[in-house]
Amino acid sequence: MTDLVRVLRGLRRLTDDPRDAFAHRLRVGIAIAALILILSLLV
Repeated sequence: MTDLVRVLRGLRRLTDDPRDAFAHRLRVGIAIAALILILSLLV
């Protein structure tokens, strides 16, 4: 469980630039959506 928390903390991005924060959230969201799609195709 602590490994999962460490990974999730690594995904956080603390920045003051809104454009950089949005781009980071977009990349993370696309990665999660791709993972969900791959898992749903396997089942």
